[in-house]
Amino acid sequence: MPIISENSGWNHPPALRPTGLFVTDLDGTLLRSDRTFAAADLEALRRLGECGVVRVLATGRSLFSFEKVRTPDLPLDYLVFSTGAGLAELPSGRIVRAQSLDPAEVRCACEVLRALGLDFMVQRPIPETHAFGFHASGRTNPDFDRRIALYARFAFPLDGDAAGFGPATQLVAILPPEGPPETLPEVRRLLPELTVIRTTSPLDHRSTWIEIFPASVSKSRTTGWLADRLGIPPARTASVGNDYNDLDLLDWSATCFVTANAPPDLRQRYPVVATNDDCGMSQAAGLWLEKLRIDQ
Repeated sequence: MPIISENSGWNHPPALRPTGLFVTDLDGTLLRSDRTFAAADLEALRRLGECGVVRVLATGRSLFSFEKVRTPDLPLDYLVFSTGAGLAELPSGRIVRAQSLDPAEVRCACEVLRALGLDFMVQRPIPETHAFGFHASGRTNPDFDRRIALYARFAFPLDGDAAGFGPATQLVAILPPEGPPETLPEVRRLLPELTVIRTTSPLDHRSTWIEIFPASVSKSRTTGWLADRLGIPPARTASVGNDYNDLDLLDWSATCFVTANAPPDLRQRYPVVATNDDCGMSQAAGLWLEKLRIDQ
């Protein structure tokens, strides 16, 4: 679990102490369905910054994938990427923290996924997370095939002993929509020493991705590490998300919201704001600022 750098500053003037920390997910939360950012959401982020709030984007995307949608006017201070395996300052992109699975953990996880007959990828360590080896079961799996096609320049078949792969940021197993529901709990049972996270495919929005990380990795752990470094108390944190890989972050923050496009069970569990296409992020930010009276 190497740390590239622990020298984490804050992008605002030294005289301005952080008054809080606000975290938003990307796909399905801040990013609209047409892969653009709403002007109202960008304005809400700017307002948070003016109020002295540290603005964090927490995503399952790699740095490479994040750069595909990033715009020059995106007002953020930090990026939690690869579901917490990495942390970077923005806008510089300097990597502050990076964690990885060691070769023995990679080999064990590969053996479990192969034994379960799953299609999966093993992703290179940060910052090369977009490069991966893949193992195909031979069954029909369009979402798996689509991801390989999207990253064709960086994808290669896994051959031989998986330990020869070396360290890895994560493994991703892709289950078709009709996949057996017992697969996720079985992976968790067989890999109790690792973090196993469920998320909905950002490609077809129907398949299930099972992501495997070191035990210390999650959106909430990395965000919590950052909050501690910046001296921000838990009571002054908030988050907004839309999917199952946001659960630990939502439970960690003192105030949390899910967008109206989140799955029904999440909408029953957490306060709901508007959809990602209707500026739910800015609504969440406004409600939180009002609650803390930061802007008064």
